[in-house]
Formats: sequence, structure tokens, C-alpha cells
Amino acid sequence: MSDRPACYPSPSSTLLSTSGPHRLPLLDVLSSPVPLGRFDSPVDDRHVLCLHLGDPVPVSYRVGLRERQGVRLHGQFCVVPAGSSTRWTLSRPATSLLLRLTPPLLQDAAETMRLGAGEMDLAPSIHIRDAQVERIGWMMQAEEHDGYPGGRLFADSLASALAARLLALQSRQGPPSTREARALPAWRLRQVLEYIEANLDQDLRLAELAGVAGFSLSHFKPLFRRAMGMPVHRFVLERRVERARLRLLEGQTSLTEVALETGFSHPSHMARCMRRVLGLSPSQVRAQGRS
Repeated sequence: MSDRPACYPSPSSTLLSTSGPHRLPLLDVLSSPVPLGRFDSPVDDRHVLCLHLGDPVPVSYRVGLRERQGVRLHGQFCVVPAGSSTRWTLSRPATSLLLRLTPPLLQDAAETMRLGAGEMDLAPSIHIRDAQVERIGWMMQAEEHDGYPGGRLFADSLASALAARLLALQSRQGPPSTREARALPAWRLRQVLEYIEANLDQDLRLAELAGVAGFSLSHFKPLFRRAMGMPVHRFVLERRVERARLRLLEGQTSLTEVALETGFSHPSHMARCMRRVLGLSPSQVRAQGRS
């Protein structure tokens, strides 16, 4: 984006730095103050969801030739499609949580949902309330605040869920029928599992694993879940915890080294995950090895 106003800051570089200079994350998040008076949002090459934070604020909203008025409430969001801009007039300053989603992911989700050509484009909208979208927003906000301890894989899973939910809301179509769901073929599943085991120390991406399986990102998620009985980000977390447990039982490596070797961002992240999965802290696991 060019000519970015001060109230629309650059996104956190945490996820961008892991994906290289030529690849944007599927979804990023930032909190943006919105000024009193008239404000034209910058044109973005991603779809932007603006979740309102805080007290109610009366606003007017203009996109193209259409203008609407209303009161923005905490958790309500508007949708600004990629390549477009909106004009806001606010009666007082406000704060928005911006979720920016890459258009190719939305296209992938639309094809998986078998939407028609006219249903694949995201339409501008305002003052929407949806519990699922809110939960994704708050989870992404927490991830950004904590430095993305869940890594790219968890953020990518949230991105995929957000794309599918937005299309479902717009088309009034539910998720694909579970009767049509299949599991990954055994040989493809074996390839994915072997790849995960060989790269547990890396910040895995959902599209990366989908490519190993030979499926689109949106197809891969339900196929893996049906085959393994859990989402892919949960499976990877449990494999990291188990490998960390075995390394700690050996008792010869520092907590920092074990965390980095098993794909955790830092020792405290590893400790939180071990307590959640095993009900034990790293020191308790290490004590088991000594006994």
C-alpha cells in the first residue's frame, strides 16, 4: 500500500518475516485507531475486515455511490473487498481490529464450497455480527499480542476458517456436507505424516502440507481431520509435545534447545503446550527421566 495514513499502521512483521519478502501471510491482524471526522481507508490488495473495539460510535459509511449510517458496536465488523476503499465519517475517535485476508485463499474456499461465479467475489458490507468471525478475530489478536506462539500453521487454519465463514454468510450456504467428506488416501497421509516428522522444528504452513498431500488448502483441512480425528495444527502440536517429552527424558539438553529443536517459539511456549497436552511441566517430565 502507498500513502498509508498514520492511523493505519503497517502490519506486524512477525508472520511476514517467516514467509519471505514475496509471500504475504494468508491472514494478518493489526489494531488501528480511526480518527474523528472523515477518513478514507487505504486501498489494500487484500480483503479487509474491520472489527469495532470499544464503546458504540455513530458513523456514516460510503463505498462507491452508496452511503449508510448507523452505530458501530463492539464486535461488529464491516467488509472492504480487495482493491476498494471506503469513506468513514466518525462522531468521535474509534479503534478497529483489522483482519486482512489474501484473495487467493477466498477463491480456494469458494471452489471447495462449489459456489457459482457470482458468489466468489466478496461484497462490501457493514455492521455485521457473527460469533464465529468474532472468535477468529479475538484469537488472531491474542496470537499477535503473544508473538504468534502457535506459529504459521495455527494462523493459517484461522485464515481458512475465516474465508469459509465469510463466503457462507454471503451465500447463505453452510459448510460442505459431512456425507461428502472423505479421508486422505493412506499413501498421501503417510507422505504428510513423514513430512511433518521431518520438519517439526520448522514453522510449518498449511499450504505447505496441503501441497505435500496434493490437495488444495481448503480440501486438505477436512480430509486430514477425517483421517486423523483432529485438526492438522492440533496434530502437529501433539507431535511436538511428544518429541519434546522424549528429549527432556534424556536429560542432556537445555529447555531452550529442546524448545527450538521441537518447533516451539521459546521455552515458556513449550511449557504451556506441555501442560495443556500432558498435564505436566517440562521440569516434571525431566524429573520422571531422572527417577
